[in-house]
Amino acid sequence: MTNKTIEITKVISLRGPNIWTYRPALEAWVDIHDLEDSPSNTLPGFYERLAAWLPSLIEHRCGVGEPGGFMQRVREGTWPGHILEHVTLELQNLAGMQSGFGKARETSQRGVYKVVVRARDENVSRACLFAARDLVMAAIHDQPFDVAGTVDRLHDMADTHCLGPSTACIVNAASERGIPSLRLSEGNLVQLGHGVRSRRIWTAETDTTSAVAESISSDKDLTKRLLESCGVPVPSGRIVGNAEDAWDAAEDIGTPVVVKPLDGNHGRGVSLELDTREQVEAAFALAERHGSEVIVERYIRGTEHRLLIVGGKLAAAARGEVAMVTGDGHSTVAQLTDLQINSDPRRGTTEDFPLNRINPHDDTAVVLELQRQGLTPDAVPVAGRKVLVQRNGNVAIDVTDQVHPDVAAAAGLAARIVGLDIAGVDLVAEDISRPLEEQGGAIVEINAGPGLLMHLKPAEGTPRPVGRAIVDHLFAEKDNGRIPIVGITGSKGKTTVARLVARMLKLSGKHVGLACGDGLFFNRRTAQKGNCATWAAGQRVLMTRAVEAAVFENNARSILSEGLAYDKCSVGVVTNVDAAALDAEFFIGTPEQLVNVFRTQVDVVLPDGVAVLNAGDPLVAGLASLCDGEVIFFGIDPDLPALIEQRITDSRATFIRDGWVVMASGTQEMPLAKLGTMPLASTGASAFQAENVLATVAAAWALGISHELIRAVMQSFVPGQDEDEPKGTTPTLRTNRRGNDG
Repeated sequence: MTNKTIEITKVISLRGPNIWTYRPALEAWVDIHDLEDSPSNTLPGFYERLAAWLPSLIEHRCGVGEPGGFMQRVREGTWPGHILEHVTLELQNLAGMQSGFGKARETSQRGVYKVVVRARDENVSRACLFAARDLVMAAIHDQPFDVAGTVDRLHDMADTHCLGPSTACIVNAASERGIPSLRLSEGNLVQLGHGVRSRRIWTAETDTTSAVAESISSDKDLTKRLLESCGVPVPSGRIVGNAEDAWDAAEDIGTPVVVKPLDGNHGRGVSLELDTREQVEAAFALAERHGSEVIVERYIRGTEHRLLIVGGKLAAAARGEVAMVTGDGHSTVAQLTDLQINSDPRRGTTEDFPLNRINPHDDTAVVLELQRQGLTPDAVPVAGRKVLVQRNGNVAIDVTDQVHPDVAAAAGLAARIVGLDIAGVDLVAEDISRPLEEQGGAIVEINAGPGLLMHLKPAEGTPRPVGRAIVDHLFAEKDNGRIPIVGITGSKGKTTVARLVARMLKLSGKHVGLACGDGLFFNRRTAQKGNCATWAAGQRVLMTRAVEAAVFENNARSILSEGLAYDKCSVGVVTNVDAAALDAEFFIGTPEQLVNVFRTQVDVVLPDGVAVLNAGDPLVAGLASLCDGEVIFFGIDPDLPALIEQRITDSRATFIRDGWVVMASGTQEMPLAKLGTMPLASTGASAFQAENVLATVAAAWALGISHELIRAVMQSFVPGQDEDEPKGTTPTLRTNRRGNDG
């Protein structure tokens, strides 16, 4: 009996740079059993079913390098692991989580593949993977599959788990500037940058958005009084206590008036151009449901506009548009709304759409607007009659280039008066290209945490790079939010080198975070004992805003099972490759496969960073050509071929000559200290510890630490002791302890 099935035996979430890609990915171990003998071209009807269910797969290029390449492979014959990869990617795309990277690779075990896909969100990617398996199995066995329902479910998951569009545009803009990001919650709280140089955002609010300013902006009456006192044009009005008081205020101000909640937002509960007592009292009831108090103010003629102010400057502007329908003599207002307004493909119920759908039956403001015209949602207007359905909202027409400088200045001043670093300034004007005073325009609201989608995806006009404006506000031009990061990997010596480098950074005056096999440390404090050479411990270091420099130990298994905790590093160290450290569980069976794991550390070295590599290990030395930055070789023997070649090019190296640790730059040699004066090198396996000394010296040199400090630390560090830590808080350092240094 054959077993034509696809079994996902293991799923690994690689949360950082890994052996496959610089970005988070999902790695699935997939056993295709007897399907190993059944490529796609041997499965009757499989190609046709797959093409019918997912026609967008035609865009996948695969190895052919052009659209249709993947489906060509399916027609000619490929294996389920490869197909699973592409179907998973496409389901992610259809769910609204764009993904283009994927791999499918055979392992040493027959029928078992590693299928890897880019994972912007682990939960959604995992769901797409298993849905893809079910879809492919249904196509193989000619069984029904609900593609539309599956895509809808995955899309809902993406909406729930992924960053919202406003936050995502800021994160993407930061990435374009080389600024790293960490997601701090399941919501939209994100840290840009690392440690002491980081900033935090929550949608369009930042860590400098004042809570006081936000409270002021939510109180429309207080906001108006502050603006008015500074000469900013605002509509006159006052808070009212009940419907009768609302009409009294309207009479005092003079109709028409606006009635709105004092602390509402997004235009909810706002009624415009009210003339009669009945209208005002009905509007009061609506506004009362959306806020703690109600305000009545003078109606300003014109169109609603939203100006986005970032750091006191105009970043984007959008104009609203009233929604109207034209009667045909037989359709109701609700039906006309669906036919003439909601049919617009720009309208929808999710944040992907720049315009919202309008439901006259459910929207009280629409019902009130229709009542003013003597209509209801179920009324049938005569043919040709224009019916106003919605007069506020739908601010989604870009007018950034039309804003008069005086208007922009007034909006910027208004944001500063309230105290908001990022603000959505709502104003009403007939012509945004003229000063407000000329036309009787006024600023009507200031909003904290403004939505950005109207500027990113306007219904009309040019999208504006508002995410970049916010990032440029948070970070100076040449500030990438990075702190010095040192990553250390290899088979042996990692913990020792990590502890030594961290000590040197600390003594150079930096507040240091260290995550290694001995624990998690912040300067003199032990935060956690035990093995902390993990992704989670690394994240704790990077999100600690006191940290000025970070040191991370990365063993092969953590790279294979989690990925690196950081996206890039200043210094990357690879100590050695030991065949005894191979890992059959992860299909790492040769030294060449193991060094490919360690390569991850070299791949993430910044262009202005340094890779520190063992010249005495040919596999490690061979990684030099893969480094984007500088390379410093270290090796005991100064006559190693890699060291000789390195010095010919005037590059840096560390080695031992006549018992001295030497730091060389080209032909220039500077003896640092006698190796015998360094306690580390006098313990145990001298050659192994001598390499640890040289790797540490090279890494410290790469960080710009002074020769005197390097010498002092190397001559004072005693294995098994750590006098810098408070007594009783630090586990004893053993340079060959299992799980740390090998």
